[in-house]
Amino acid sequence: MSNYSAGLGKPGSGKRRIRDLLNQPDNRVCADCGAPDPKWASANIGVFICLKCCGVHRSLGTHISKVLSVTLDDWSDEEVDSMIEIGGNASANSIYEAFVPEGSSKPGPDVSHEQRMRFIRSKYELQEFLKPSLRITSGKACSTKKPSFLKSNLSTKFMDSFRSNSSSTKIFEEGMVEFIGLLKVTVKKGTNLAIRDMMSSDPYVVLNLGKQKLQTTVVNSNLNPVWNQELMLSVPESYGPVKLQVYDYDTFSADDIMGEAELDIQPLITSAMAFGDPEMFGDMQIGKWLKSHDNPLIDDSIINIVDGKVKQEVQIKLQNVESGELELEMEWLPLDQ
Repeated sequence: MSNYSAGLGKPGSGKRRIRDLLNQPDNRVCADCGAPDPKWASANIGVFICLKCCGVHRSLGTHISKVLSVTLDDWSDEEVDSMIEIGGNASANSIYEAFVPEGSSKPGPDVSHEQRMRFIRSKYELQEFLKPSLRITSGKACSTKKPSFLKSNLSTKFMDSFRSNSSSTKIFEEGMVEFIGLLKVTVKKGTNLAIRDMMSSDPYVVLNLGKQKLQTTVVNSNLNPVWNQELMLSVPESYGPVKLQVYDYDTFSADDIMGEAELDIQPLITSAMAFGDPEMFGDMQIGKWLKSHDNPLIDDSIINIVDGKVKQEVQIKLQNVESGELELEMEWLPLDQ
């Protein structure tokens, strides 16, 4: 651990501690490509990364790299402590890039997606640049020692995930996906949700896009839950609707479905791309997703530029259920923003 990061161990605001760590000189550039001013981090690996590298990290899956925004996401104390224990990009790269083979070079900020993806997979998923005695392979548990900073709880989980029986071919196929941007979905609240227990339900929301699956926290015994929780999805070049499902959490049996819906994200993305950099415009309406008999909208969903960001308020009626409505907000974050 660096002397700088040692001074960050004192109690305080998690986001402030992360921002302080980000100001460390080696963290002012992306750990993987050297792009300036990274705003994303892999909480379990312990590195700060740029938006383009963030897309590749997300494609690897959270079992390898759990990506969080320095400014947009909420950080747990455990995640903050893990980042600080590792010490930043220089400390992590001294392990993960200890043995870059001759003839191989680290990508720059403007490399192709394929080159970026190949390097990041080699570095973290395949562990090709680690000292051989530190590498952990899939299959039987390995008795080799981990570097000291990998003993943190989250980092240990990350390295132990290589022992799982998951197929490396599947991960490679996911890594080949090229992403065009990020979709931030804020699940605000539900209204008049269906009863699945004796008198109430314990609802949570699940979002699916491609092979990505994210979910909110469970709100106990509430048919009108308030989440105000942000979920971030990487949007591939060939994308479909975001599939949304609401479930009732059950401790001793399978969770019960409480309705579902599909969110058409094409109007948001098309409108955002048509206007380019939203910071060049004042607040204004730029698009609309129209209510129809074949979508779950309660009213037309307006797409606006608000404070330099492209946002869309969405109110939906859950499908295939007796009752229930959800209120959401979607925000588009292009990779070249």
